[in-house]
Amino acid sequence: MRTWRDRSDRPGPAEWRNWSGTARAEPRRTLRPATTDEISAVVAQARERGRRLRPLGSGHSFSPIAAPDPGSDALDLRAHAGIVSVDPVSGLVTVRAGTTLGALNTALAARGLALTNLGDIDAQTVAGALATGTHGTGTRFGGLATQVAALELVTADGSVVRCAPDENPALFDAARVGLGALGVVTTVTLRCEPAFVLAAREGPEPLEHVLESFAERAENCDHVEFYWFPYGRDALVKRNTRQPPGTVARPLSAVRRFVDYTLTENAAFGALCRLGRAAPRLVPVLGALASSALSAREYSDVSYRVFTTHRAVRFVESEYAVPRAAVLDVLDGLRALVPRLRHPVAFPVEVRVAAADDIWLSTAYGRDTAYIAVHQYAGMPYREYFTEFARIAASVGGRPHWGKMHDLDAAALRPLYPRFDDFVRVRSEVDPTGVFANAHLDRVLGPVV
Repeated sequence: MRTWRDRSDRPGPAEWRNWSGTARAEPRRTLRPATTDEISAVVAQARERGRRLRPLGSGHSFSPIAAPDPGSDALDLRAHAGIVSVDPVSGLVTVRAGTTLGALNTALAARGLALTNLGDIDAQTVAGALATGTHGTGTRFGGLATQVAALELVTADGSVVRCAPDENPALFDAARVGLGALGVVTTVTLRCEPAFVLAAREGPEPLEHVLESFAERAENCDHVEFYWFPYGRDALVKRNTRQPPGTVARPLSAVRRFVDYTLTENAAFGALCRLGRAAPRLVPVLGALASSALSAREYSDVSYRVFTTHRAVRFVESEYAVPRAAVLDVLDGLRALVPRLRHPVAFPVEVRVAAADDIWLSTAYGRDTAYIAVHQYAGMPYREYFTEFARIAASVGGRPHWGKMHDLDAAALRPLYPRFDDFVRVRSEVDPTGVFANAHLDRVLGPVV
């Protein structure tokens, strides 16, 4: 096994922080291996020296799931990136774990392939997106983890282990949404499909009408979601429909994209948020203004360009997965909550859907799911809002997104996941001393015993 050279004689630790600024850490050092052998050596060395080691991903989780403990080492896998192999017949693509979704989408498109479904952010690494249960929307489609055919990871003793449905199946069931608790994922094999075009229809509609018709729309549209702007009467509804092979894309012009996304959704909306942060009493008026200013657009483009958008306005977020039949009850609770809050809400609420799956710690495990995400502009008070939202979601058995903000611990999470104890058992087998643990995992999974 290759020996990883200790570079601890370099200058002291640099601060790490996540994208939203909700988590910070000062790892003892940050290691940047570029190969599987180097990752294996790093892990073996950490175990020998009794140190914790935490993969960082790209920092797009709002929770401190990636934050190394004081004195721990951090693992930056950005140099371990790129596609390993492509099978054009089966559509199986093996990619290194440090590859961002954005880079993967571009590389797949060049090969005439695409991921079946995506969330709206593509800055995450493949491994980080899987670890936290990243998902898009669509009643017939699961999260990113449902597209995984096999994984390779380095476990706590430095061993390289492959898992798939027919090879280490328990580890596979656990590792597809593994929270970074089982080892360092080195490669992921994904089931891809021929590249396809999505037709997008986006526009404002009265909130009451959206709520009344949401169940029907969710069933009849490939990918549907909506954004409710508190204090406004309208919701922004997005419907993306898969087009037949050979469809010619008709994307927005460069000027329209610049106006709609760069100016309106980022620059102008960011300016409204900054004004609201400086003068909170104006937030309800500004929210109503943002809702009334929504415009309609129709276009088509290759799938990943429709699924994903650039987010320049910083925010904090909490999201819960609830049984799909309960989504309107939760939204009723939120609508009643917002006017009672001491601090106004500057950001919209996002609602999406997903199919049930069988992945042990997936938020959609065993049930058709609706996702409700609440946000607040960075720097504005959010704790009361998020705490009360969690209480509403808990009343219907809501499961918090692993990469977003919540206060639940292992005792509260265990009843929500029928396979929770199976996951903990696999974790104790592959990481018996807690090499990959941190304070956050100690809370949500319990300490390794």
